[in-house]
Amino acid sequence: MSDQPTLTTVADGIARISWVPGESVDVVRREVAAALTSHARVEVWVDPDDDSAQRIATWSGMRREGVMRGVTVEGSAVDRIVYARLADDVPADQPEGFRSLLNSFLPRKRAISQMLIRDRDERVLLCQLTYKQDWDLPGGVVEVGESPLLAVSREVEEELALQIPAGALLLTDWLPPWSGWDDALCLVFDGGAHDAAIADTIVMQAREIRSAQFCTPEEVRERCADFTAARVESALANLRSGPAPAYTERGV
Repeated sequence: MSDQPTLTTVADGIARISWVPGESVDVVRREVAAALTSHARVEVWVDPDDDSAQRIATWSGMRREGVMRGVTVEGSAVDRIVYARLADDVPADQPEGFRSLLNSFLPRKRAISQMLIRDRDERVLLCQLTYKQDWDLPGGVVEVGESPLLAVSREVEEELALQIPAGALLLTDWLPPWSGWDDALCLVFDGGAHDAAIADTIVMQAREIRSAQFCTPEEVRERCADFTAARVESALANLRSGPAPAYTERGV
């Protein structure tokens, strides 16, 4: 029979639990519940390579909170996944608690919303960004709990002071992990065709936007990264072909 889990009070109202390999979920679950009668929080630090410990932490009712990088354990700097359960968490045997438990560890995908804004000559509005060399469509990251449709209009207004309601979804483009970024889905919405003079009303957010102007297809290919240029071309092609949005990866 395995040793009982060990509980250590590490701060006021906070207990940290540990167990030996092979411990059962039922034992850990009981120890966590017992600890919560005298603590507001019970946590565990789990080795990212220890799949068994991650399963035990999860199914004992503790929610994954994130990764602590470079913490000192037995004199060495290591990464540890933090799981915790609070005394007022809805128990995992209730629907809301179970959904919250699943939500804590299931994959989350970053979403980016962009807007395809054109002038009457079918030039595309591009932004020169302060934090990278190549140009891009206006838009940005969708906030947690925010509608991608509303996010793109918010971003366009914040960055360019243009109030343009987002139209139909033109393209869903998957971006693989790259240079420190996780993968993401980029959603391109139709921003309609406007008089070129709309560019004169732009008020750029200086922190993010260096320049903004309507660009020809040749200028798009010249100024944008290859995958961005391909995304613009795919969105334009789908705009002409009909209402069904296309799916691409890196614009192709």
